[in-house]
Amino acid sequence: MGRVDVVRATADDWAAMRDIRLEMLADTPLAYLETLATAQARTEPEWRERARQHTLPGSLVLGAVPLAADGTRTGRWVGTMSGYRRPDGVPCLASVYVAPAHRGSDLPRRLLAGVVVWARDEVGADRLLLEVHEHNPRARRFYEREGFVLTGGGTPYRLDPSTRDLEMALELPRP
Repeated sequence: MGRVDVVRATADDWAAMRDIRLEMLADTPLAYLETLATAQARTEPEWRERARQHTLPGSLVLGAVPLAADGTRTGRWVGTMSGYRRPDGVPCLASVYVAPAHRGSDLPRRLLAGVVVWARDEVGADRLLLEVHEHNPRARRFYEREGFVLTGGGTPYRLDPSTRDLEMALELPRP
């Protein structure tokens, strides 16, 4: 596991965004609101449009890109986190994934720090929300270590309404 750069994605990163999305859906299916089969069925134009939509103002996609010894970016993304604004303007953390080889490193915290800066400084928010599946204790423990707390809110999980996504919030104090 070498050095990794955290970058803000652009629409031109559509292939990297596609590859990491397919990897994350295969790794932790219950953490996301679509199935691997649905994602695999998308065409290249659909992936390009998805990337364009996810990188418009008001949204954020961060990618974790491995670096070669000389510092140039190389290889597939090894992590990602996204932020979006709900219709009421509240920023939310979504599409969180770190490849198994990078779990336990500082990469998840670095990605989260980028989303926090976006929510606080670009959106102007004083808190960041997320939803985590009730049967995803590894993710929930990470969020709790980073200061997120359960709000008591949540929604039925779209792919299995007999389970729930639990809402968590992180207060974003001004530096």
